[in-house]
Amino acid sequence: MKTASPARCEWAGSDPLYVAYHDSEWGVPVHDDRLLFEFLVLEGAQAGLSWLTILKKRENYRRAFDKFDPNKVARFDARRIQALLRNPGIVRNRLKIESAVRNARAFLSVQEQFDSFDRYMWRFVDGAPLIHAYRTWREIPARTPVSDRMSKDLKQRGFSFVGSTICYAHMQAVGMVNDHVVTCFRYPELGGRLPRRRRGGGR
Repeated sequence: MKTASPARCEWAGSDPLYVAYHDSEWGVPVHDDRLLFEFLVLEGAQAGLSWLTILKKRENYRRAFDKFDPNKVARFDARRIQALLRNPGIVRNRLKIESAVRNARAFLSVQEQFDSFDRYMWRFVDGAPLIHAYRTWREIPARTPVSDRMSKDLKQRGFSFVGSTICYAHMQAVGMVNDHVVTCFRYPELGGRLPRRRRGGGR
């Protein structure tokens, strides 16, 4: 007998890579600096593209960017950037590649000031995920006042490709917010409290 699939956020679709990402990563709180840097680079690379496109190139990015070690990426020189521009496994956009290198240097500066990038980023949500209760994907905003503040602060620290929309996508990806819809099986698993059903015959 075939087991029914659990209810998911509709954006997960049916692509196995996307479904696996939705089920195991999206919305899970991340406190590892290297993984936070990875998402920062990948979300900058996504600008104008689909996230699925980036997921399919993720392993290529890990190889091309030395497993997203910010110390190594910060030392990429013009020759290394030129080599990346010839790499068909990543998005060959000069602005995005140069941004990743520049962001690595800004990332190290933040680490030095705050002891970790994790500590810096999670200050924007007072150290704990914001739990929302959206019923449909269309209710979820593309940006919020929190992502606006994050974007402004990152830009002041020398980061690029960190507009508010990208920042909010980052917050969703690394679990700073739980934006799974309430009907998704991951919503309660990541701290969401399901709304109580009303008693009686009325709605």
